[in-house]
Amino acid sequence: MARPSTSTTSPLSRLLLSLPKPGAARPPRASPTAACADASRNPDAGLVLRRREAAAAVLSAAVLSRFLMLPAAAAADGGECPLEVAPSGLAFCDRVVGTGAAAQQGQLIKAHYTGRLEDGTVFDSSYKRGKPLTFRVGVGEVIKGWDQGIVGGEGIPPMLAGGKRTLKLPPTLAYGEKGAGCRGWEPTSCVIPPNSTLLFDVEYVGRAIS
Repeated sequence: MARPSTSTTSPLSRLLLSLPKPGAARPPRASPTAACADASRNPDAGLVLRRREAAAAVLSAAVLSRFLMLPAAAAADGGECPLEVAPSGLAFCDRVVGTGAAAQQGQLIKAHYTGRLEDGTVFDSSYKRGKPLTFRVGVGEVIKGWDQGIVGGEGIPPMLAGGKRTLKLPPTLAYGEKGAGCRGWEPTSCVIPPNSTLLFDVEYVGRAIS
């Protein structure tokens, strides 16, 4: 972007916490003799019991499989993307690895992006304008986190044309203490408040024709 975004227990944890603890007292179980006696008095009792046990087993398996598959499903639909943190403090994750040429310092490139605050507020998006941002990368025309996040360096690979990457920029690699889009002295007047950590979804379209 050019210069001018109570601890809870997971459902799976709650399910596991509800299971009996090792060594915990268990309710008394009916003896096989008593169960047989009940079944002989009521021939349908055993069938009903087996059906209930089967239904409970199917339900438990379905619940467990749903919760265990949540991370995989999130990754598949582009939800969660585990971030790697570089020595500079910039965190990144490649959602799509491009197949084109790598971005190089000093090149004029095109990139689409959506910028968000940590609370999820979108403060800017080239997609809404229908036109990617054109700038010379790696020479300070944009904030530091963008130059590092696209050209690479310090443990960050360069983006390849066609790639999509999520960047998490600490304030020192974004707009720092001043913030951005401010209309007065009050921090609340800023589109990007001072000392904000920002999240960007960047799509490296490719090299621009000068």
